[in-house]
Amino acid sequence: MLVDQKELYVLAFNFTHLDIDHSRSFGLITRNPKLVQEAGRLFNADTKRQVYKPGHAKFLVSPVNAREELAAFVKGAKKELLIYDPKVSDRAILRLLNERLRAGVEIRVIGHVSGGRLPSRELKRMRLHTRVMIRDRRQAFLGSQSLRQLELDARREIGVIFRDRSAIAALLRVFKEDWAASEPAKRDAASDRLATKTAKKVAKVVRNNISAGPVVKQVVKAVRQKADKKLTKEVEQTVKAAVKVAIGDSVKKATKEAVKTIANTALEPEVAGGQKR
Repeated sequence: MLVDQKELYVLAFNFTHLDIDHSRSFGLITRNPKLVQEAGRLFNADTKRQVYKPGHAKFLVSPVNAREELAAFVKGAKKELLIYDPKVSDRAILRLLNERLRAGVEIRVIGHVSGGRLPSRELKRMRLHTRVMIRDRRQAFLGSQSLRQLELDARREIGVIFRDRSAIAALLRVFKEDWAASEPAKRDAASDRLATKTAKKVAKVVRNNISAGPVVKQVVKAVRQKADKKLTKEVEQTVKAAVKVAIGDSVKKATKEAVKTIANTALEPEVAGGQKR
């Protein structure tokens, strides 16, 4: 948003109740004349349906220069890279991030990372909507581009790279709080084994006590009505066998999901107030 050609508002949220009041997001207000001028050039080009040619390396526009500048931003990390991003999935960016990780750069992501190789946590406090990167506690990116191909190469997205100390300090403070609040609960290995064993026993009992008889009878009855005639014994036996196989497959799939769910939740640690997370 441009105000009187003097102020540029770069917002990582939409003007909605959900984004403003119930989601983690950030915005930057700047009077930097070069950034304000560049934003005006972009707006005029888009409203006139003209081609926009980037004129400022710190003003990132997708799908024009955002990929190139964000890749350079990641490559430039020497010690630390803190990231808010709902979906980090672009292959080229992921390769760069893993290269930085192997080079000794501490990387932490609040959000989802495809492949799960980078240290990451899901934001527990609220919905995550922002896209932010803080590099070496000196420089930051804030914008609407997620690190995924669609938003880098196919959509109109806007972001800026800046060095304002007070703004970066505020981002760091909130990131630390969100990271700590989203720390996964420490699980006890013995409790995990017991939960898994219990889950398997429950699933076995469920599987052994589910009878396919009533379902088979209903299906055979429906087939008879559809055929409008009496089925031969051979056809009826075929129908019964097919239904039993189908039910068996469904039960196996359901019990596998039950094992996984019970193992993950049956013995979760209690939190304050005696409630389970």
